[in-house]
Amino acid sequence: MLSDTISFLRDHLFTMPVLAKFAVGMVMLVVIPRLSRRLHVPVPVGLLLSGVLVGPYVLDIFGKVRPIADFLAELGKLLLMFFAGLEINLELFRRARNRSIALGVATTLFPLVLGTIVGLSFGYAAIPAIVIGSLLASHTLLGLSIVSRLGLGSLEPVTVAVGATVMSDTLSLVVFAICVSIYTTGFSPSGLALLLAEIAGYILLVLFGLSRLGAYVLKRVKDEEDAYFVLMLSIMAIAGVLAEAIQLPGIVGAFLAGLAINASAQHAPASVKLEFLAKSLFIPIFFVVTGFLINPITFVYGIFDNFLLVASIIGALLIGKWIAAWGVGRAFGYSRNEQLTVWSLTLPQVAATLAATLAATLVAHETLGAAGQRLLDDRMLNVVLVLVFATSVLGPVLTERFACRLTTGQPGRC
Repeated sequence: MLSDTISFLRDHLFTMPVLAKFAVGMVMLVVIPRLSRRLHVPVPVGLLLSGVLVGPYVLDIFGKVRPIADFLAELGKLLLMFFAGLEINLELFRRARNRSIALGVATTLFPLVLGTIVGLSFGYAAIPAIVIGSLLASHTLLGLSIVSRLGLGSLEPVTVAVGATVMSDTLSLVVFAICVSIYTTGFSPSGLALLLAEIAGYILLVLFGLSRLGAYVLKRVKDEEDAYFVLMLSIMAIAGVLAEAIQLPGIVGAFLAGLAINASAQHAPASVKLEFLAKSLFIPIFFVVTGFLINPITFVYGIFDNFLLVASIIGALLIGKWIAAWGVGRAFGYSRNEQLTVWSLTLPQVAATLAATLAATLVAHETLGAAGQRLLDDRMLNVVLVLVFATSVLGPVLTERFACRLTTGQPGRC
């Protein structure tokens, strides 16, 4: 009965006029975020699930060949990474720079190593295994609003956790980019040395050269919002093209471009308008179109068939982040509750990190080696989606529990 209903809907919805499909898409972008918040589900997860529902494996409203939707999703992916770099609070990073760097390196290294070990244990080759580890290395401070509400935002451990985001997100993307390049072109010592030199030169060029040039050009048109708006998009696109020229994913360039013009453009009126357009249209489209790739039947069976892999990946993230928070916390004299608060803050794989994780996963899924084999298979794509959902729920719950202990000495809501 259910299959007959779905078949009936598929036949009729696919034949709708293009403008009607556009209207359906726009209504989804309005309704799904509100419904997600009402159900206490992260909005990106809600958009992903809606993409699964209307995608080719269920209702198939938009079809399997959709160049316009795919282009808008690609633009949304780059914009999400661009604003991930643009919105990082560099002032907080500077206030505890050395300790932030220490935590950033530790909270990148330990999950990276453990994730790589898990990948190798489940039969992945060395490069795909390292990519799996890199996907666990970054984090998003989803619980930051909780500690701010409790009046703990100025505590040093919280500031250090915020600053570590800069390091972990950047390092994980660089590791990922190196793996993608080696997988597609092959490994050689001279080739790796050249690639590392190119990456170092590229990072310096974007963060210092493009930063100064961008600040100069944007200052010249600060009173012309339309030109400012277009120039910001141009800077992001140029950084992405330069990244691809040295075999780095475009998302790395977009992220570094955001960091490069962070100080000069973060609060500009045109930046606010571009952010509004990106977060209300292009970025949601990216999440919905990502949902098109998921076959729900394969996804559910994949969880059960690969339950041990799912549990191992989540375990590697929890343990790796805990070792980093515990080790750095002890070195800096943080209390147990402060260590646990830092740990919980570095768990979630959503918001900016969801962009990095999903965008990187999709790039890896679409990257083919010399033999035509995917860098990451469908199984790992499903595992990453489970990881996103689990950490988006677990992180804030643990943050509230441990942060409350800093204010009341007792766990629970406060």
